Amino acid sequence: MPEIDPTTFSLGEAEDPRGDLAWGTIPGLVTWAGERFGEEEAVVDGDVRLSFAELAARVDDVAAGMLAMGLEPGDRVAVWAPNCVEWILGALGAVRAGAAIVTLNTRYKGAEASYILRTSGARWLLTVRGFLGADYPWDLVGEDVGGLEQVVVLKGDAGGPAPAGTTVSALADVIAAGATVDRSLTAQRAAEIDPGSICDLVFTSGTTGSPKGAMTTHRQTLRTFATWASIVGLRRGDRYLVVNPFFHTFGYKAGLLAALMAGAAVIPEPVFDVDAVLDRIGAESISMLPGPPTLYQSILAHPRRGSVDLGSLRLGVTGAAVVPVELVVAMREELGFETVLTAYGLTESTGVVTMCRADDDPETISSTSGRAIPGIEVRVVGPDGTELERGQPGEIVVRGYTVMPGYFENPEETAKAIDADGWLHTGDVATMDAEGNVIITDRLKDMYVTGGFNAYPAEIESMLRACPGIAQVAVVGLPDERLGEVGCAVVVREADGRDDEAFAADVIAFARGAMANYKVPRRVEFVDVLPTNASGKVLKRELRERFGA
Repeated sequence: MPEIDPTTFSLGEAEDPRGDLAWGTIPGLVTWAGERFGEEEAVVDGDVRLSFAELAARVDDVAAGMLAMGLEPGDRVAVWAPNCVEWILGALGAVRAGAAIVTLNTRYKGAEASYILRTSGARWLLTVRGFLGADYPWDLVGEDVGGLEQVVVLKGDAGGPAPAGTTVSALADVIAAGATVDRSLTAQRAAEIDPGSICDLVFTSGTTGSPKGAMTTHRQTLRTFATWASIVGLRRGDRYLVVNPFFHTFGYKAGLLAALMAGAAVIPEPVFDVDAVLDRIGAESISMLPGPPTLYQSILAHPRRGSVDLGSLRLGVTGAAVVPVELVVAMREELGFETVLTAYGLTESTGVVTMCRADDDPETISSTSGRAIPGIEVRVVGPDGTELERGQPGEIVVRGYTVMPGYFENPEETAKAIDADGWLHTGDVATMDAEGNVIITDRLKDMYVTGGFNAYPAEIESMLRACPGIAQVAVVGLPDERLGEVGCAVVVREADGRDDEAFAADVIAFARGAMANYKVPRRVEFVDVLPTNASGKVLKRELRERFGA
């Protein structure tokens, strides 16, 4: 089994020539962690505290129930629920029983969720009632859910409306169904899983066209996040507050699975609330706290910060947005983080492409997303696919073990994303410095052409952040009859005495003095808050739709 350094996680001599880790599969990892870390704390969720051994046993209980209720190897099991211990048990139980999980965003409405259920061919749905006022099974009533057969309510009342043709059970019912199942059968089912088989489908955000299900294998997942955990420096005994949602690759894999590898305790947080996070840090001695920059900015600005013991904080990993160098310094000096890292990844590359390293200086951590993780190739290329000189902007392409096998049952879109030489075309615009650090400048789809010039919103946003009175800003391209497209700066303001008209004029004047004319936004709009997804990325499509009219 993989070697574990006494103080930090290490891959050791865990790989065989195929690149498999000795755990083999995710069920193998769960079993190993139960044996390796035994009675050490694995999951804390409210009053529920499970050791690694208890977690492995309860996952096996769920898997036994699913076998008894007819789950077959290769079935897709959708999970539509917030971060909680029941999510962990249900998802890991399904994978142990041979299924591939399909994660659903908790912000989805019924039509969005039903599309993914149909497209993935999910037979099972693990879900909840009553999260933030939503009743997910009720939301699916009247929707086309494809071949969905079983709905399992992980927590809350299992009664109530559900999609036609489905059977509704509580998680306790599933566990009860497995009570008479010989546990050699669950062990056999888990042992029959090939490391190269699909362990999950994660659907892309659908910013262009319909969402597509990126397939990931056990082998890819384990190797990628063992590498991630090793670079981050996750340790046995760390206490890991997982605010990033489990339905996202980061929450599930860099959170739950990495913690199982390292022997860290997972404390799931269902929604980000700065007061709750501060309470958890103090009460549970949190040492690992990843999140978007806004998470740390909210803690730094909170009036209660000085009254909470933050001395346990050790590791911070951020990204998904521009990270000011001042924030990196403040995280170290004011919040006490020993290590602050930034990284870049995408679903189609198992969530990780590049990472900073612990000894990088604040400027590198702030201004770049680090270097390629070991074992994969990263290039910046022009429109013809030719690698560009360092410092020249182009598209990031990735090749190696992290690249997905493809989109589920969608060979056409797979061929568009992965070329004949195995390079995944990310659609992200970046430059690369002499050390190989990647500097993300934009999404190809977010770039707009104004008067014949390519305008990159991230570059313009970076300059506008220096404008007095701007708290946050997002730039989008909007249609224009004369220039094709023009820039619109959507601003969250700091409080001052200016009215919106005067403030907008000042923003335009500042921009004219700071950047080339074609980059200067032609419009300034104001919002109280920028719309973001669960990982902290600004939803540019929503802004284009709102202000493009």
